Amino acid sequence: MGQVNDPNTPRAHDADPGGPLAAFAALLTEEGGALLDEVRDVDPARELAAATRLRRDHPAALVSAALAQARLRQRAAAKFDAGDAARMFFTPNGFEQSTRASVAAHRAARFEALGVRSLADLCCGIGGDAIALARAGISVLAVDRDPLTCAVARANAEALGLAELIEVREADVTEVDTSAYDAVFVDPARRGGRGRIFDPEAYSPPLSWAVEAARKAPRAALKIAPGIPHEAVPGEAAAEWISDRGDVKEAVLWFGDDVTPGAVRATLLPSGARLQAAPAAMLPDPDVRPVGRYLYEPDGAVIRAHLVAEVAREVAGGLIDETIAYVTSDELRDTAYATSYEITDQLPFNVKKLKALLRERGVGILTVKKRGSAVEPEELRRKVKPQGRNAATVFLTRVAGAPAMLIGHPAAAG
Repeated sequence: MGQVNDPNTPRAHDADPGGPLAAFAALLTEEGGALLDEVRDVDPARELAAATRLRRDHPAALVSAALAQARLRQRAAAKFDAGDAARMFFTPNGFEQSTRASVAAHRAARFEALGVRSLADLCCGIGGDAIALARAGISVLAVDRDPLTCAVARANAEALGLAELIEVREADVTEVDTSAYDAVFVDPARRGGRGRIFDPEAYSPPLSWAVEAARKAPRAALKIAPGIPHEAVPGEAAAEWISDRGDVKEAVLWFGDDVTPGAVRATLLPSGARLQAAPAAMLPDPDVRPVGRYLYEPDGAVIRAHLVAEVAREVAGGLIDETIAYVTSDELRDTAYATSYEITDQLPFNVKKLKALLRERGVGILTVKKRGSAVEPEELRRKVKPQGRNAATVFLTRVAGAPAMLIGHPAAAG
């Protein structure tokens, strides 16, 4: 999650008896726990009224902290198991940077399969990865330098009954000796005061430091942004891109004797489908061909891993344009790595023609997808004003270099 101070919890306030650390500690008291239970289901729209009522019987700072925690727990239910989210603790920044539970569980399972029994989780954040690792039976040293973040991680381990397997240590990760551990996991911060950080050397700690830490460990994994250029991947590492329900969540660099240097892999959750290729087996880009009866939209992890050619081979297809990751084929074949659509119409980009066609077909349920187009889906929807009972999918894209619109629908299962 990154070794960087939560902007909502400045270190200068740590010693302040009324600061964020003290406010969080108050949530762990009997009064704080009872208050958290009371505000669990408060509607955000009615939060002000609830705060006014609760401040009659509780300190204002504690009420504010409880309501803020309730909001975070409600949001966290979509990222973590709902039962876990209701018991866990979060900071705003910690929640944003934490690993989705399904992704953390996937990575923990891989470490377990590699025989890892102890691991140093550097830049542990609120402990999302440490929790998954501990549930896999791995003993975890969880390290972060922010006092509040460590307090939250420690509370989460306690709340989920994993304190015996998770040791939380407040320290600078660059000063921690990891030689006694089977593996190292590093999750540098990729957000700063101005939002996302795209330069890997601006991560905290920098990617170069994380790579050196990984090289010293028997096995290691580094969590990085999925947009990392392939040329930035160290030669001895294998790279994995992970998506969850179609959304690309992260990339991971794996190090160790059991890693094939230069290998790339796309992992699709929740199915666990994996598409992998070693460098020597990487296929050349598929041929560009006219749009056929079917269009395949590769999963984002497949695209990021540069494995679209593997999908094209699977479905006996080619690209609609040399710069667009849509695969076309006259055959409908099952594939775990792409969503298939049957194409009924192909038009040059023309909003009026599209509007007329949709009206003629009675299309009121319109899904708009884009790749290689500057037009925003919602903008197009406003212009065509779909009406009717039928459904269709429109792809705003390029075909052989020219702006185009492809109209179709999800292909029926074979």
